[in-house]
Amino acid sequence: MAEYQNIFTQVQVRGNPEWGTDDLGTLTEDRSGTPFFSNLLGWFGNAQIGPINTGMVGIAAIASGLVWFVIVGMNMLSQVGWSIPEFIRQLFWLALEPPSPEYGLTIPPLNDGGWYVISSFFLLVAVMLWWLRSWQLAAEQKMGKHVFWAFGSAIWLFLVLGLFRPILMGSWSEAVPYGIFPHLDWTTAFSIRYGNLYYNPFHCLSIVFLYGSVLLFAMHGATILSVTRFGGDRELEQIYDRGTATERAALFWRWTMGFNATMEGIHRWAWWFAVLTPITGGIGILLTGTVVDNWFIWAQEHNFAPMYDGSYGYEDFRSYESFIGQEG
Repeated sequence: MAEYQNIFTQVQVRGNPEWGTDDLGTLTEDRSGTPFFSNLLGWFGNAQIGPINTGMVGIAAIASGLVWFVIVGMNMLSQVGWSIPEFIRQLFWLALEPPSPEYGLTIPPLNDGGWYVISSFFLLVAVMLWWLRSWQLAAEQKMGKHVFWAFGSAIWLFLVLGLFRPILMGSWSEAVPYGIFPHLDWTTAFSIRYGNLYYNPFHCLSIVFLYGSVLLFAMHGATILSVTRFGGDRELEQIYDRGTATERAALFWRWTMGFNATMEGIHRWAWWFAVLTPITGGIGILLTGTVVDNWFIWAQEHNFAPMYDGSYGYEDFRSYESFIGQEG
């Protein structure tokens, strides 16, 4: 019964630690650290921890990221009078805010947003170096660059929020604050300010791909778990030598919805759905404030949102446009 696996059980098979390969495809042991195994991690993924190979680019990325982390942390700590207990108690509400609008794209005094601009520079360097490292490691292992480009889709949204859009708007004040709840508050205020982001068609597409990714990964994960006893988890073998696991999985989905993906194709589906989530979201954010000032009005003009005229039983009901006008 040990070979039978379901969603609640997982067999941990261990051999000698895997050290990885060099650029010639041969085994090498020049990595840092001695690998070891963890039962706990084995329940969620590969039980082996280490070895680690950061390289100079990885070290530079980590160092730059630590500078950002320290700057943000020290600014938050100063906001509570350097009190560690208060820092812990108020951590979710603390923030390093971007500069005020009057500073535009200049570097303001340190305590008026200067620390934000400086820390953002180090965060940008860290992310871009880590992105470069993903390319280097893929090339070293003779892998495709799919991880590199997937990471790049998330970086696109990151750059839109913190660099591209603020530059187009002419002010660093348009950037997102560093902090947990302040970040969420910024998102809510951003949507209200521009007439409800849910009427942004690219935001709609982003949600479609987000939910679609959830569905695809759930379907795929469930399918492979269901045929693991037949070797379905050895997907590479199933791609070039289709076995009973693939045949059963394909039969299930053909009988369920009349069509099935392949063992290789499902990963392309999932990759594209996930990657298109931040890509379309980033396009929607980039257009907000630069091209469209109010998404609800835009939606009304393009027959996407209803034109409220008081016919819903509210005598004093006004259209969103007139309401915004009176607010101003």
